Amino acid sequence: MPRPVKWRRVEFIPRNRHFVPSSDSEDAPGEIVLQIEEVEALRLKDLEGLEQEACADKMEVSRQTFQRVLSSAREKVADAIINGKAIRIAGGNYTRHICRIRCLECGRDWKESFEKYEEILKGEYRCAFCGSQGVECLSGPGRGFCRKNCRRHGRNK
Repeated sequence: MPRPVKWRRVEFIPRNRHFVPSSDSEDAPGEIVLQIEEVEALRLKDLEGLEQEACADKMEVSRQTFQRVLSSAREKVADAIINGKAIRIAGGNYTRHICRIRCLECGRDWKESFEKYEEILKGEYRCAFCGSQGVECLSGPGRGFCRKNCRRHGRNK
């Protein structure tokens, strides 16, 4: 069974998702796609001025993963500025919150994006290790973000 996706937690999702350079020429050299987690890395490191370890902690990834995401973002932005390319912000492996999930069959637990709860409610979500449908949220009702946003614990019932 494949390893579960490592979600990157983001606090900010930009409203403006497309930037096009002003140009006299009509030959547009192309477009780059900046992922949401790359925008978050740029925001935390370059705009907020946080240290790399603090940024990685906020995104709930390792420092190495954070550095890889940040380097990719900076390379893409530099390419867009130098070569006059448009920037489109879309996609990625991100979430607004990460909850801990436990399988009731095999007892293993892992982290999952709360956006996956729609699959849980429909009975489509399975344990990442044994394939069982018996899973529960360990964040629990009344604990932090999950209380307000998790569909399992009161949101949009």
